Amino acid sequence: MKSQPRHLPEAFELKLRRIIPANQWNQVLKSFNEERPTTFRVNTLKPSQQTMKERLEPQGFKIENVLWNKDAFILRKGKQKDLEKTDLYKNGEIYVQGLSSMVPPLVLAPNPGDKVLDLTAAPGSKTTQLSALMKNQGQIVANDNNTIRLEKLKANAALQGATNVTVLEAGEGGMVWKENHETFDKVLLDAPCSSEGRFQLDTPSTYGYWREDTNRKMAKDQRRLLKSAVLSVKPGGTLVYSTCTFSPEENEMVVQWALETYGDALEIEDVTLPMPLHTRGLTQWGDLKFHPSVAKSVRVLPTPDVEGFFAVRFKKVKSVPPPPPLYD
Repeated sequence: MKSQPRHLPEAFELKLRRIIPANQWNQVLKSFNEERPTTFRVNTLKPSQQTMKERLEPQGFKIENVLWNKDAFILRKGKQKDLEKTDLYKNGEIYVQGLSSMVPPLVLAPNPGDKVLDLTAAPGSKTTQLSALMKNQGQIVANDNNTIRLEKLKANAALQGATNVTVLEAGEGGMVWKENHETFDKVLLDAPCSSEGRFQLDTPSTYGYWREDTNRKMAKDQRRLLKSAVLSVKPGGTLVYSTCTFSPEENEMVVQWALETYGDALEIEDVTLPMPLHTRGLTQWGDLKFHPSVAKSVRVLPTPDVEGFFAVRFKKVKSVPPPPPLYD
């Protein structure tokens, strides 16, 4: 019996049409019906004299360099389960990770010696990438509220040799600032979201939960976490907020909320991505107009190789006092 064609939720597709440029619409819509290949990055904390192609292609794999990220590769021939059987994987010399997931650490651009907070870190994909970018120098404090996922983070950090990572024990992200007010040089908040960038038509579980109020409900927690991130970063420090979703309720509207809440204590810095398919943040959604600087954020559009994503980089230009206990 022939299976019935699957469709994205109608309300989601109507919303998406308002977000995606008309000349990119067909390509974006097509991406929801394509299985993305396995992608991975090299763990530069464990350098090798041989190239990835020299090490993997004799084993029957075919890989392709990612032009905008020298440490990333696309698996064009071979299966992920077989890649995970190689010594390269078992020794932590490579890490399987989506290409869009690699973007926020690159936008944050930590330096060796920085003190960095990864506010919602488990299972550690971005945490270990940050460690590699920092050459294992400085300190990364990794937080998550899920005990099981934190154990996976610890295992990943150990396997990757990320020795500059300190893991908080199942910390509530919205409260981290209380013990760390204006402590960190850089903060990454890759926020829990509705994951619209990962919808796949042949996997209903990736979108079956979506409802018209999903974005609004997610945004409440995102604002709470972003408050903690703002209060945790030092004046002069950098904060990156990112999601793997499209909807402005979880992206531009959260950014606008931060600008209105913290006023001239925050500035949005321009983000330039070498990725081929992305757009600037929206300047308006319905009757709601955003601050002009919100357009400096970026929305990565999905392709056959890349999931949808959103990222914005703030600079904290002056101190923000902690709120009175009544309002915590």
